[in-house]
Amino acid sequence: MDVTELYKNLKIEAECPLCKETVKNPKTLPCLHSFCLECLDKQAILGRGQHETTIKCPVCQSCFPIPESDTFESLPSSFHLNRLLEVISCEKNSAQSPKCHNCANEDTATSYCFVCRSFLCACCNEAHRRLKATRGHRNVLIDKLQAQDVEDLIYRPGMCSRQYHESQPLVFYCEDCKVPICYKCSEVSHNGHRKTDAEETAREKKVQMEEAVAKVKDKVVVYEYEIKKQIELKNKREAEIRDAEKKYTDNVEDLIRQLRVHESNMKSKIREMYDAEQGADQRTRLEDIQLIANQLRSCMERSQRILETDVTAEVRQAESRNPGS
Repeated sequence: MDVTELYKNLKIEAECPLCKETVKNPKTLPCLHSFCLECLDKQAILGRGQHETTIKCPVCQSCFPIPESDTFESLPSSFHLNRLLEVISCEKNSAQSPKCHNCANEDTATSYCFVCRSFLCACCNEAHRRLKATRGHRNVLIDKLQAQDVEDLIYRPGMCSRQYHESQPLVFYCEDCKVPICYKCSEVSHNGHRKTDAEETAREKKVQMEEAVAKVKDKVVVYEYEIKKQIELKNKREAEIRDAEKKYTDNVEDLIRQLRVHESNMKSKIREMYDAEQGADQRTRLEDIQLIANQLRSCMERSQRILETDVTAEVRQAESRNPGS
């Protein structure tokens, strides 16, 4: 895989599910999903504002109590995500670069020694190359890292994150504090605590996790089968509902067609009945009225002509013939 593509995939993996940006100060909920501390605290404040005492994990919806301090700062940091952030900072033109693990100035690192497992600034890198004991180490400039180098950085052994202990591997596990520690931590801050070998503890935890994962897998199979059954039942019911709706629609449309036919038939019958009972009589009456109107109109026109001539004999003769006289 190309190193540019690898960095792209790492950024996706290091994305906070809440803000969709590269995670900052990652904290891990008991369900093992990680988020920015600021994003979790916003969820806590929002929950308090709604008089709630718990928040839900945005990924799996598991519920967790809101701390009285309204901050999840006490949650464990995600070691894996912090490692990814450190590796992502090695990309060219990154906004934040790793710091030197070797000097007190904490200058910007320019290389990484895979033998000493330390980031080195330019001065420390120069000294590293000059010393006889370290000149043969696999020391790679950060801007020259290849895909395999980046993967080796991701899966390198865990190193202590405490200040001035950065070059110390995590070789012990404090049973009292439940945290991995380096040799210096075991002598200083964890002196007198019950300690076990980190590798041995990790192997025991790994066996326990594998057993737990196997049980979870069995439960997942059962739930997935049940989900499949419920989906099939849901789809069957939806199909039955669609069939019933279609049948109802077809019945209604058929009834509407029958009513339209009945309407047309009834209109035809009404017309036939009207024509049979009243049509002939009405036509006769209409013809009689039209005949009388024509006779009156003819008489009126003849009388008008006589009046226009103003002949006395014609007027007297027309008077005796006038139907209206």
